[in-house]
Amino acid sequence: MTNQLKGAALTLIGGMCWGISGSVGQYLFTRQGMDSRWLVPVRLGLAGIILLIYGIIRFRGSVLDPWKNRYDRRDLIIYGVVGVSSSQFLYFLTIQLSTAGTGTILQDLSPVIILSLSCIVARRVPTAREIIAIFLALAGVFLIVTHGSLTNLNVSAAALASGVLSAVCVTIYNMEPVHLLSKFSVMQLQSWAFLMGSALFSLMFRPWRFHCVPDAAGWLGIAAVVLIGNVAAFPCYLKGVTYIGPERGILYGFSEPVTAAILSTLFLGSPFTPWDAVGFGAVFAMMMLISVRRQPKTPRPAVS
Repeated sequence: MTNQLKGAALTLIGGMCWGISGSVGQYLFTRQGMDSRWLVPVRLGLAGIILLIYGIIRFRGSVLDPWKNRYDRRDLIIYGVVGVSSSQFLYFLTIQLSTAGTGTILQDLSPVIILSLSCIVARRVPTAREIIAIFLALAGVFLIVTHGSLTNLNVSAAALASGVLSAVCVTIYNMEPVHLLSKFSVMQLQSWAFLMGSALFSLMFRPWRFHCVPDAAGWLGIAAVVLIGNVAAFPCYLKGVTYIGPERGILYGFSEPVTAAILSTLFLGSPFTPWDAVGFGAVFAMMMLISVRRQPKTPRPAVS
């Protein structure tokens, strides 16, 4: 198998794993009665512990290196708390308020946010291709949340707000820690990001007050969102990107919202209308336009 095929397969698998995790999250909310304020701290904590143990075995004493320099500590906190952990909480909150497909497609607005910010920072006018990409993103979200009606929202205002904020947090963790990613492994950074997020959200939401007692299916669902959505998806996707590059990775990462939409429609009864299909297509076209930009830096897609 060539490196191109390996990369395509791994990025597709990574995106599908995130889509499966989102759909399982929807199941836990709708069928198990869980709350994102309980699930996310638990999910982040378990994933952080697993990755930290792996880091200790793999990197030994260097697992603490991101904390040794005060500038690294500052960026790690921004990356881990404001970026990674907040995006995950808002992503699952959006799913709880809507569906897995809607949550993933709103989070996938992050590339166009990064594009807009890059134009502002560089003080340049977007190219025609970039303007079309921004229009497609806005049109796609409009169709998904309104189903073509100017008077009715198919998605609640709260779900729309949390989904867009999730994309903003993804933008933060893509643009902020450039030097961290050049100095430390992704596993090191992710383990501390998850643990910090779990600690913060536990203090904020006090998940022990929810008195959530999952049954066997609930625990299997929790294991799925931790192992499939955190531990498996991230390494698969990033390994694939090393073979094919982030530009093509963005396109193959679209398997995430597609998988989430298919699973939530088939197994959880979530509606998926022609308006949703057109909206998904518009967002995919946006990602395709952005992915073929001839720019030195291409935004990495969301990590759910």
